[in-house]
Amino acid sequence: MNTRTRVLTGAALAVALGAGTFGAVTASAAPATVAKDASDKNFTTSTHLTIDAATRAAEVALQAAEKENQKVTVAVVDRNGNTIVTLRGDGAGPQSYESAQRKAYTAVSWNAPTSVLAGRLAQTPNLKDIPGTLFLGGGTPVQAKGAPVAGIGVAGAPSGDLDEKYAKAGADSLLK
Repeated sequence: MNTRTRVLTGAALAVALGAGTFGAVTASAAPATVAKDASDKNFTTSTHLTIDAATRAAEVALQAAEKENQKVTVAVVDRNGNTIVTLRGDGAGPQSYESAQRKAYTAVSWNAPTSVLAGRLAQTPNLKDIPGTLFLGGGTPVQAKGAPVAGIGVAGAPSGDLDEKYAKAGADSLLK
């Protein structure tokens, strides 16, 4: 290698090492802290359903369906629509798994039972085009302090009214 090539290679290596060192120093910087008075204005605290509570509610809904010989799937989602728990009952159809999750997501998203929301499709038919939603009876929101914190969806019974009855039984069990 000639002198010019060696100098350019050395300079490139020095720049690369310097950038790596700078990145390591920057990455190890301490997180910003917020003064107590600023946090009161800029942050909120939200209520979340525990996995134990979600599981109990799903079990109650599934048991309510089983008492009436219905083969269903029950899903419980958090406020953001993320699945907390899904219980697929013995003999529940393959479509019921996704349907239960989508009903739960729809109920928590609009903080209303999905049977009520299904009625709104006449005025706003494009609601059904929102990804992840399902506007059929069978979903109910769970509220804490007047705000939605979860949704329970049930699918697989012969009617949305029955699905919603079981979802409501799960939600009601959280109030006891």
